[in-house]
Amino acid sequence: MEIRTLRYFLAAAREENMTRAAEYLHVSQPTLSKQIQALEEELGKKLFIRHSFRIELTEEGILLRKRAEDLVTMADKIAGEFAGLNDVTGGDVYFGLAESYQIRYLAREIRRFKEVCPGLRYHITSGDTEQVTEKLDRGVLDFTVLAEAPDTGKYNFLRFPEADVWGLVIPADHPLAEKAGVTADDLMGLPLFCSEQGWRRDLPGWCGEKMDRLRLEGSFRLSCNASLFVREGLGVLLTLDRLIGTSPESGLVFRPLTPKLEENIYLIWRKYQVFTPIAQRLLTALKEGLG
Repeated sequence: MEIRTLRYFLAAAREENMTRAAEYLHVSQPTLSKQIQALEEELGKKLFIRHSFRIELTEEGILLRKRAEDLVTMADKIAGEFAGLNDVTGGDVYFGLAESYQIRYLAREIRRFKEVCPGLRYHITSGDTEQVTEKLDRGVLDFTVLAEAPDTGKYNFLRFPEADVWGLVIPADHPLAEKAGVTADDLMGLPLFCSEQGWRRDLPGWCGEKMDRLRLEGSFRLSCNASLFVREGLGVLLTLDRLIGTSPESGLVFRPLTPKLEENIYLIWRKYQVFTPIAQRLLTALKEGLG
């Protein structure tokens, strides 16, 4: 299985049309079709369902797309690393980021670093802890930002300067908006939105035995999407402070949980990881700026 063939497959999956994919790849349609057919024969599975004017991924094709994206990203990362071994002023660095308003500190340090090394090219992947640490462990990412304490046996880390605060995002006219803080009892009977990670890991320790009496209406990986459901009156959102805009014009307010529930944010990287020169220089700058 060649990386080139995986690129062909990904283009076809993205375009959902062999003609458009061939045009994007600057190859003939018969050449692309032959490569896809050879890949299907190699794997022993059909990857696409052919319709009259478009193609659609099979279940096996969906699985391959996820794997192929990582493999192609890794191939590009390796090529970039070797191309940049003698360049300490430029190159590619890959980050996986959890949601936190403190990402602004990372952005600030990257901006400062680019003033010195304008050749830095940074790539951002967003996701929850499970998603980004999986990519970090496979070497697809150089650094990850987590909203939980890292495994110190596997990772080195820097802790961000503040702690994120858990609370409830609700419409401004909601009865709980009159309160300074929200208790577990206040949440009883409400349709709740929350990240799966927060629901499983953070809230049970805060709620204790009352956790079983709370009702999860739906789970979201991105708080911004969940806030749209709050605006439509479908529920209220348990999330970290300052992820959602709560200006007077927004129609939403944030009320912290009481007793207070906080979460530290960490930048982590694998122990004994060998960095490219630009990544090593950036890490040094991050240690000075965040440490």
